[in-house]
Amino acid sequence: MNDEIATEDLPAHDAPEVVASESPAPRGSRRERHREPRRSTRVEVNGWINLDKPVGVTSTQAVAQLKFLFNAKKVGHAGTLDPLASGVLPIAFGEATKTVSVVQDGTKAYRFAVKWGEETDTDDAEGQVVARSDLRPSPAEIAAMLPRFIGVISQTPPTYSAIKIAGERAYDLARDGQEFEIAARDITVHKLELVSSEPGEAVFEAECGKGAYVRAIARDLGRALGCHGHVVLLRRTRVGPFWADHGFGLDALRDSEEARAAALMSVEAGLAELTRVPVDRSGAATLRRGQKLLLRGSAAPGEGPAYTVCSGTPVAVGVVENGEFVSTRVFNLGN
Repeated sequence: MNDEIATEDLPAHDAPEVVASESPAPRGSRRERHREPRRSTRVEVNGWINLDKPVGVTSTQAVAQLKFLFNAKKVGHAGTLDPLASGVLPIAFGEATKTVSVVQDGTKAYRFAVKWGEETDTDDAEGQVVARSDLRPSPAEIAAMLPRFIGVISQTPPTYSAIKIAGERAYDLARDGQEFEIAARDITVHKLELVSSEPGEAVFEAECGKGAYVRAIARDLGRALGCHGHVVLLRRTRVGPFWADHGFGLDALRDSEEARAAALMSVEAGLAELTRVPVDRSGAATLRRGQKLLLRGSAAPGEGPAYTVCSGTPVAVGVVENGEFVSTRVFNLGN
């Protein structure tokens, strides 16, 4: 799974506007020169939706649908989820798009099934088979191999991935038949457990850090076991502070304005795993001017990622260093 930050202003999907007909103004006429540009009818929406993405919908399509449903000016997501995968896809609106990197840096959890005996060029069921084996691993053999895939490990992302090669997405180059190499990189796997095993298939649960691909874990595990394998089922159950148990489906959001209102969480929802630092109005003004804020008193937080709030409204996200709060992004939410 690629946890790529994506903040997009996607094309509008509104119905065409109906205007009264009139004869066109002659080119260069005063009426044409003074014609005012059409103003956007989209509105400012700020906050998060914990979307439970269904199978068959791309992350970009999901963002476009929610942008249309909320008539929002700016929408993005925190971490691409493959079309064949379901589960948590955090959607950020407005000022929340400033915090997608924070959510992206959080832990991701997955439940996935691997079919043994075949490796595909996409490392999932959508691709063409590129290697086969008659071997089938036993549960004991699988369990014995898992510790090699836990901790900081080197992983080569799938050929069909959103990794950029010379400015182009790897999946676009692969679909065009171009040959290229993707460099291996270190990723962190916090947990990898065998849930169940049958002769031809096994189910796992994993917790990973930023940049990890579950499809690559399945591919490399199959190679290590000597039997090949690819993902046939993938569900993301967590991204940082967002969990699948509390997600909203696309159908519910399409069908009910009440559901949309209930699903929209505050900007602060994406910051729930950071230290919360209350500041007064004077401190908030200092941060909004782009200055560091000295944190005094025994209640001052320890060093590390944090965010500030004034009277319950988020002011800035940043880091506490040497007793000072240093902003990386400042919110325009009023106070």
